[in-house]
Amino acid sequence: MNYTPARWLFGPNLMTIFGPVFRRGPRAPLTRERWELADGDFVDVDRMAGPADAPLFVALHGLEGSSSAHYIRGLLKQAQLQGWRGIALNFRGCSGDMNRLLRSYHSGETGDLDELIQRVRREADRIVIAGCSLGGNVLVKWLGERHTPPEIKAAVAISVPFDLAGCARTLDSPGFWRWVYRTRFLRTLKRKSLLKHAKFPEAFDAARVRKARTLYDFDDAVTAAVHGFKDAPDYYGQSSSARFVQNVRIPLLLLSARDDPFIPAGSIPTAVPANVTLEVHEKGGHLGFVESPFGFYAERRAIEFLRSNL
Repeated sequence: MNYTPARWLFGPNLMTIFGPVFRRGPRAPLTRERWELADGDFVDVDRMAGPADAPLFVALHGLEGSSSAHYIRGLLKQAQLQGWRGIALNFRGCSGDMNRLLRSYHSGETGDLDELIQRVRREADRIVIAGCSLGGNVLVKWLGERHTPPEIKAAVAISVPFDLAGCARTLDSPGFWRWVYRTRFLRTLKRKSLLKHAKFPEAFDAARVRKARTLYDFDDAVTAAVHGFKDAPDYYGQSSSARFVQNVRIPLLLLSARDDPFIPAGSIPTAVPANVTLEVHEKGGHLGFVESPFGFYAERRAIEFLRSNL
């Protein structure tokens, strides 16, 4: 497609950090709503108003992100320019308020997305979805493991960690930038989990959390223990979305970059069903795709693909 990477961002790491560090993100008018869940917990969603008969766009953020992430704001703004309505889901514990229950969100947790979709089906007969990074993994897994409701017309998944074990090994390996990414994720993950431990002291070993220096250590100590997996490898194996791609039955765009510093290029699927469009660029970083002279290709391309399949 028509994507020319920004020449002034040399290397995948600058492409990756540019948005989070330097971009505020476009503003679309949003209203926050708290939705009660069937298990007694809640999620916060940000709603973008629009005409009652307009398509509804659903956005899913990445690991330790939220609806305020620059790429979610960018997607919502692009959707607004189309005249669509929008909803950005904050996964449990990601809206700024801690969720009530011990369990949280993780890369393979599709139940909250399913509950959200079942709810919005009552208000829209044309729904399109975009998931970013972890949110993309959740989206692809959900599409592949369940019967897709007829209201879901198309989906886009950007910078998907198709192989969670491989991504953990990549981020846990030596190198300055990987240390930066790993430290950023672990800081908030550990803080949240220790707050949960204060409320649920028997749930997992807080000492292991404090000692965790890798994402694997954290997932083995907390993610697996809290969410019913035997250990981190079991969590990665059951939650990786690569094996679900073949079961997707609606139009789906998978947008990835070979130089993504989080995701090994070898984990990107090479054989996909006819209804799945695989778009892999040599450059783009992780959720970067800053284009020359200045713009954000992934957001533009996502909305273009979704519009073409309505």
